[in-house]
Amino acid sequence: MTESANEEKTLEAMKHFAEQYAKRTDTYFCSDLSVTAVVIEGLARHKEELGSPLCPCRHYEDKEAEVRNTFWNCPCVPMRERKECHCMLFITPDNEFAGRDQDISLDYIKQIRETMKGH
Repeated sequence: MTESANEEKTLEAMKHFAEQYAKRTDTYFCSDLSVTAVVIEGLARHKEELGSPLCPCRHYEDKEAEVRNTFWNCPCVPMRERKECHCMLFITPDNEFAGRDQDISLDYIKQIRETMKGH
């Protein structure tokens, strides 16, 4: 099954958002870029399904209500207020898990997504 052009654009948009936000906030992606890829893919999936990039690393009883509430829409309130990213997408340089990257390739995100489909 191939992804739609819309899904492709959404994934690209979320990748671009993450890169720009990391640069703007002086944060970095995880030293394990597969973590970054999974989170970006999850944000894109929620953007497609729900209309907003709801944090993919939390459990919600009602995702639509959470989207309307906006607290966990990326960048979430804890990230905006305190640079605390539960997903480890945006990591401050002093964190032991911070990598050196603020960019990630679209091909790498897709590659990681394909490996996850078997699980």
